[in-house]
Amino acid sequence: MNQIIKEDIKSIIRKAVLLVKGSNPSGLGSLSDRSIHNASIFQDMDSVGIAVVIYALSKLMGRGISRADIDGLHSLLRRGLELLSSDKDAAYRATIRALLKRIALLDERLGQYIIEVVRQAEIKKGSKIYDHGISIAQTADILGISQWELMSYIGKTSITDRELRPGMIDIAERMRNARAIFRTKEHGV
Repeated sequence: MNQIIKEDIKSIIRKAVLLVKGSNPSGLGSLSDRSIHNASIFQDMDSVGIAVVIYALSKLMGRGISRADIDGLHSLLRRGLELLSSDKDAAYRATIRALLKRIALLDERLGQYIIEVVRQAEIKKGSKIYDHGISIAQTADILGISQWELMSYIGKTSITDRELRPGMIDIAERMRNARAIFRTKEHGV
């Protein structure tokens, strides 16, 4: 596993261990957003796997599960962190699979959670592509998502409100340039 990804996942699991132990579903929801964002950046199975786990845990704990179930999930998370910290990547992945199986036993909606995490990661990735100047229509088409989903997400971010990056010309200056070009062509110059 890539070292940067590994460190990021370890950081997420450390926080998740504390949030699960403290029965904090809203904190897990925030952590879920971060893990989904990272899955959209790294696009590897380990990042997606932990994003699904954190998202599912936030949903499960938000609905209320027994203390025994919380303790079991907490134990598996701690075990995953220990294995990842010891560079036992294959054993870590097996622990994540066991965690997902346990979640599936507690909540039959795990499949929906997986789809939702992948969908959110695609939309976040789309917003980054749009941020680099590709149109919403092209971005949505590239990723196979709807323009409405992408526009809805972009509307919640500050992408459209950002200050100009170095080298970018503001809209008023671009309009003056365009008018000058067309005015010149109209007069035959």
